[in-house]
Amino acid sequence: MVGPGRPDRPGRADEPRLRDLRELADELGRIWLAAAEVQTTPGRERAVLRLFGVEGLDGEGRPLAAEVVDRYLMADRTRLPAGIALPFVVALLEYDVPPQRLALDVASGAVDLGLEAKLLQRNDQAAAAQTEAERLVNAAVERIDANRTARRELLELLGDAPGPWIGTSLLEPAVHEAAEEARQLVLDGADVVQVDVPAGRELVRRLGERGVEVPRWLPRDRGPAAPPDDAPAGSQRGLAGLRDSLDRAAASRGAYVRLLATPPALATPETAVVAAFERIDIVEGDPVTDIISAGIDPARAIADHVAAAGFHRRAGTAVVLGPGPLTVAPDLAAGIPSDAATRAGRAIALQLMSAGLMRAAGLAPEVIHIGALPAWLADEPDAVPRSAADVALRRALLPEHPLAFVEPSDVERGLTWPYLVATLASRPAEGGLVLRRRSTGSFASSAASTRAAVAVAHGLDQALAGRELSGVAAEHWSAAITTIAETLWRLQQDGWDWLVGPATETGRGGLGRDSVATRKAGADIVEQAFGLGGRPGAAARGST
Repeated sequence: MVGPGRPDRPGRADEPRLRDLRELADELGRIWLAAAEVQTTPGRERAVLRLFGVEGLDGEGRPLAAEVVDRYLMADRTRLPAGIALPFVVALLEYDVPPQRLALDVASGAVDLGLEAKLLQRNDQAAAAQTEAERLVNAAVERIDANRTARRELLELLGDAPGPWIGTSLLEPAVHEAAEEARQLVLDGADVVQVDVPAGRELVRRLGERGVEVPRWLPRDRGPAAPPDDAPAGSQRGLAGLRDSLDRAAASRGAYVRLLATPPALATPETAVVAAFERIDIVEGDPVTDIISAGIDPARAIADHVAAAGFHRRAGTAVVLGPGPLTVAPDLAAGIPSDAATRAGRAIALQLMSAGLMRAAGLAPEVIHIGALPAWLADEPDAVPRSAADVALRRALLPEHPLAFVEPSDVERGLTWPYLVATLASRPAEGGLVLRRRSTGSFASSAASTRAAVAVAHGLDQALAGRELSGVAAEHWSAAITTIAETLWRLQQDGWDWLVGPATETGRGGLGRDSVATRKAGADIVEQAFGLGGRPGAAARGST
């Protein structure tokens, strides 16, 4: 079979088809954006409270923003369209206290926001609440802009590491040990340090209702030596501590170091606000992974990620989209397992749509990192040529996006993966990142060997510039393109049900199905400031 051309450039016969696929994916992104930009969710309302300055835990050790939103919405589900911003702010004016103090009073039951919201029926109170809400949002914008400026100045002062950035994940769960671990990782040569954000209360509750237990963060038992203010490394306080530790270590090393946060499903908007406030450089996660892998209702997942995109754009936060989830529902419905190229094509189609959605929501292509290799592909026969074709397809379909190679966590796949990356992540000029896994010990050898492997592969790529896909790789390329087209067309015609199965709140999918609402007029204070769909609002206008 004749190959499709160089691994980074499609053959001429494929170029019109690839262009059509990009346009179809972008059209789907615009369609879903149009619905999501007028919707709200509990996650977005928690993000609003975070913007107003609510953080930390209540008196019972529960996440404070979540407790306030739950108390307000669970008493009356019809309150969601109007949002929590104005009821919260009118109570601020009534009691003349800071946002954190009011939130603690609401969480304890001392203040009922439902009762306070009745004050909004008076025109003078509603006008005063609107003005105060705008003041609070503008103060948040100023804080976010200051962090964006700080990042730019530190990059100018310290310089940037050459791409692709090499990084790894923190192993320590608590902030004090994690901060020291992060410092050591920087000294070992890490350009990026990744930390997991703990599962949010809403996700824990909803999964618990289905009999699924979510591991909760617990501090290690260190006896009397344990600090009294222990917190998860991925909490807002933990991320602030990590940011400070990384900046100090980066100053000693002489190159800026990025912090990457991975939030759980249903927590995307509030994590975006925390990222903006604490100068988190990159956030990992995408709506299609939430939909397929976590079982989140499509409308809820898309609404959450679109809301997050406005905060990311303002803060200059980059995002990492996964390589596309493993999607087998159509195979289960048909009773026939699909081959590797079909599964790969579905994953790329969903990734293509997710990237189009994020661009439509206003993020620039250069800050949207594209997952380059699905972990399961390393298990397939002919894994090497198939992986080469997969990466080539992503480069051809999304040439303006940097690639992200994220090492799988299981050992057997991990044996093959570094060698695939050493060959395929060979474009320092295109940026991107490589995240390596580790169990214990120093990261220095992994960082050094990965950099050396990428440098050697880049040299070979320049010396052997005429290499083409052929054999299994060319067949994988062609079959995957056919599946990408079919997947996007079916999504356009039939929506999500054919891909994930009919979603119900009691079935496998549909988590959060009852928690998406169209916002009422006048409840879009945050959107006016941050904008959605690439249209900055008044407070966001003129940002850099």
